[in-house]
Amino acid sequence: MAAEKGSAFLLKVGDGGDPPVYSTVAGMRTTQLSINGEPVVITNKDSGGWRELLTGAGVRSVSVSGAGIFTGSVAETRLKNNALAGSLDDYELSFESGERMQGEFLIARLDYSGDFNGERNYTLALESSGQVVSL
Repeated sequence: MAAEKGSAFLLKVGDGGDPPVYSTVAGMRTTQLSINGEPVVITNKDSGGWRELLTGAGVRSVSVSGAGIFTGSVAETRLKNNALAGSLDDYELSFESGERMQGEFLIARLDYSGDFNGERNYTLALESSGQVVSL
């Protein structure tokens, strides 16, 4: 697998349509993705002292976080409105290789900050709801 540019790792938000049309969240400087799995332990007396896990069981989730410079884009306004309403929305993560991941996410946190002589920044955290598919 070839190395990929971090700048090509994009977070996109849907427009509410069916199917959704995705817009890139502008101004992002960092994007992070975590795929989480909650294991189900099935260790027993026959395990020989080794932990055993049940395949395909447990709860899986995807967490996304990012930070950037506020640009006032339509996508940023949609993020803010989703955060204020506590609404699930369609999101897409895209990578330089052309791979994409899509699913519904809830904005768990949206922070804005700014120094008196600097730009306005934001950080956000999203949590998946339902299945996230890799395309």
